[in-house]
Amino acid sequence: MQFRVDYQSRETRGRVGVLTTEHSQIQTPCFMPVGTQATVKTLSQEELTELGAEIILSNTYHLYLRPGHELIAELGGLHSFMSWSGSILTDSGGFQVFSLSKLREITEEGVHFRSHLDGSKHFFTPELAIEIQEALGADIIMCFDECISLPAEREYIEESVARTTRWAERCLKAHKRKDQALFGIVQGGTDPDLRLVSAKDLVSLGFPGYSIGGLSVGEPKEEMYKILEVLDPVLPEDKPRYLMGVGSPDCLLEGVARGVDMFDCVLPTRIARNGTVFTRQGRLTVRDAPYSRDPQPLDPDCSCKVCQNYSRAYIRHLLKTGEVLGLRLTTYHNVHFLLQLMAEVREHLLRGDFLAFKEDFLRRYGD
Repeated sequence: MQFRVDYQSRETRGRVGVLTTEHSQIQTPCFMPVGTQATVKTLSQEELTELGAEIILSNTYHLYLRPGHELIAELGGLHSFMSWSGSILTDSGGFQVFSLSKLREITEEGVHFRSHLDGSKHFFTPELAIEIQEALGADIIMCFDECISLPAEREYIEESVARTTRWAERCLKAHKRKDQALFGIVQGGTDPDLRLVSAKDLVSLGFPGYSIGGLSVGEPKEEMYKILEVLDPVLPEDKPRYLMGVGSPDCLLEGVARGVDMFDCVLPTRIARNGTVFTRQGRLTVRDAPYSRDPQPLDPDCSCKVCQNYSRAYIRHLLKTGEVLGLRLTTYHNVHFLLQLMAEVREHLLRGDFLAFKEDFLRRYGD
């Protein structure tokens, strides 16, 4: 993996760059659609290419449970398995181990947990997380980290940060594939001092990129922005910065302004399945009764093929009658919305008027 910064904004910490893997060149800052189980829900890989996606995310935990990383490796790796020619990033499974399993036990060696599918017992270690991701064959992989629930006692956060660093060291030792870039994950809750400790520890280990985890998990957005500002001068400027699990338009813009290069989130696909879409005027729940006779597109300002061809009334009808096409149309629009937003972000950064663009967008969006 190679990363270069082509332009640094003078009015914010936003920058424009290119992240290159063996499978694609990724224009940054970028949003990565989430294909948790080797699919971005309801969309085909051809549609993702049509939408302009250059990199997608898949989930180590879910693919480990089914169909299994050995099977995927046997069939040529994740790119071949899902017929995706772009880049892939896999997370380590840490967030899912800690959030989905009600029965878990954390030890220095790793985490004992039960599958959310069938209750079967499993033991995740840093070494296993790397083994799974190497078998999957993603371009960018993550260290196994401890993602704590907030609020938490400072003493426990300190322990967690130290454990995450030790696990990162073990991940580095276990990592053998040179065609994969291994990112460290900065933790520390909403404590600025502990975030700095985590960041400095990981930077000293020399990762090719740095993820910021444990945010967007229920804390006020202002807390997240404060942590990004604290981390900005510590994280290397010549390496990509990835804010994990963030995908609302306002947070994307604020994250870019604070130096973030990469984002991912299930938000656009999840709310689409509930009949909610992004528009330039904020979220719109097209399932609601007021849109039953509305001939307008989902977003009159959108250029996607859904908005060019279908009305709110028709899409509402599809959703209310349980037709799969309704889910596909709302998902297609939402993924387009975020990918197009990031393209505009890059354009305005290069033009030098990103701050004005951000303020105007947020004034109209109002979310």
